[in-house]
Amino acid sequence: MDSECAVCVHRSSYTANQHARGPGLWRCVHCHYSDASCARQPDGGRFNNSTTAVVTRSALERPFAQGAFRWVAKGRYSSGPRQGQACVFKWFKAGSVFSQDYFNLDMKGVDKALEFVNTFNQMGIINKVIKINVPQVWQFNHSSDSEWSGQKVLCEPFIQNYQKFNSNSGWHTETRAWGEVMQALSHFSYHLSAGDFVLCDLQGGIYQHEVVLSDPVILSRDRQYGVTDLGPDGISSFFAQHYCNNYCHRSWTRPGSTLQYFRPVPGTTMIQRSVGTEYSRPYRTRFYG
Repeated sequence: MDSECAVCVHRSSYTANQHARGPGLWRCVHCHYSDASCARQPDGGRFNNSTTAVVTRSALERPFAQGAFRWVAKGRYSSGPRQGQACVFKWFKAGSVFSQDYFNLDMKGVDKALEFVNTFNQMGIINKVIKINVPQVWQFNHSSDSEWSGQKVLCEPFIQNYQKFNSNSGWHTETRAWGEVMQALSHFSYHLSAGDFVLCDLQGGIYQHEVVLSDPVILSRDRQYGVTDLGPDGISSFFAQHYCNNYCHRSWTRPGSTLQYFRPVPGTTMIQRSVGTEYSRPYRTRFYG
């Protein structure tokens, strides 16, 4: 539906019911869901619901998975409603000092991703719910092995049937309808943010009534989300590979022109600024750093 919002006079997205009713004076999704009478806000977060978990030394020494810059080990909750259920611990390869920045950026990215997912769910575009694992920064207690005592990790619920739907470089799976749904969610995030952000690198597991995602990436105009935020070039690369499908709405905006700046690969692409170097010590000397 391509019409102006009756409240803010803005061309925007509309709920599924409004789309079915055709053109008219309707509230856009922003105004519709800010109304106090529509106070029900579905929460797309999937939380630990626990304060403690255990993991074996062997699981930490031999992580079952690794990403571009972190390791993943499997543990088990030992308290709360999830007691006995599987969880995962994630820690960063860059070291404890640098990883604090990653912890902060990871949580910041999840918060922004939840904004997009919650609104996408509210619009009723599909008859299932999309959720995102919300990690917490946990710390090994001092009775742990001395190597791990006091170290910080991210903890979140384990995801079954893990698979990747799209990446932050423009790659996307061409199998299953859920691949198209995730492409639509990425496109929707660009539209909802007026072109400032794209939610991507969507990966997780398909359950009976929902899909649970983890480790999303936010692409932003000013690259405020760390080394996986490929900035404007990443946004352009996404849309260079994106073709609207049945889950995209015709009213959703997209860039006028796009270029492919990054090779579309399934893995997460990182970008770091390199700085030229010179010799850090006098020529032919050994004792200067």
